[in-house]
Amino acid sequence: MAYTIELSGRVALVTGASSGLGWRFAEVLAQAGAAVVLSGRRMERLKELRARIEGQGGDAHVVELDVTDSASIRAAVAHAETEMGPIDILVNNAGISAQQKLLDATPEDFDDVFGTNVRGAFFVAQEVARRMVARSLGVTPGTWAGGRIINVASVAGLRVIPKLGVYAMSKAAVIHMTRAMAVEWGKYGINVNAICPGYIDTEMNHHHWQTEAGQRLMQMLPRKRLGKPEDLDAMLVMLASGQSSLVNGAILTADDGFGI
Repeated sequence: MAYTIELSGRVALVTGASSGLGWRFAEVLAQAGAAVVLSGRRMERLKELRARIEGQGGDAHVVELDVTDSASIRAAVAHAETEMGPIDILVNNAGISAQQKLLDATPEDFDDVFGTNVRGAFFVAQEVARRMVARSLGVTPGTWAGGRIINVASVAGLRVIPKLGVYAMSKAAVIHMTRAMAVEWGKYGINVNAICPGYIDTEMNHHHWQTEAGQRLMQMLPRKRLGKPEDLDAMLVMLASGQSSLVNGAILTADDGFGI
């Protein structure tokens, strides 16, 4: 007897869907049956992903979103719900990194990282949660009274990694933000959890692992290997599903033991 998780009838918004983990997250949710809203700034890449999902029999819509722009957030969420219906699942994935020593970080570097990873993630979640709360209270109609918000943090938010101090600080803020949202929004049936990936081999960083520095870093990992985007599939789908009703405020790591 097989056990499956079905997301048919759900609408999922994925930020930063044009590459890397966001691309994979969107594909997996669509394969599980969700109608997926692909958001980001690189529209051509999003359209490419939409075609790929539709070619696999899924349902996808593209919306332009700059998470550092409050007006863009409001417009994107409104457009997504107009086109696809109420958002049941948010995967708050958009983020950037900056590799540098703390003494070398400029105010612009700091603002860029925190503006995207913390401020952007917060206001996207806030905009979606407002609508989820309204449905939970019966103010607006919706198929699911409540919802799921999945914030993508990092093992760097739990363990400081050299030359990633500002990034680590931003992801630590995302982790605490997740807990605060879980406490405040849980009474409305909204579950907010965070995924903390370790080192994952994606198209954006693949070249680094072929370098001498990348190989040295890999040898420092507990099992001297990298994760793959698909290693996060089961965790993502579980957190997005109705079966995760008791999981709220959880900070789930997928780092192969690196954070221990």
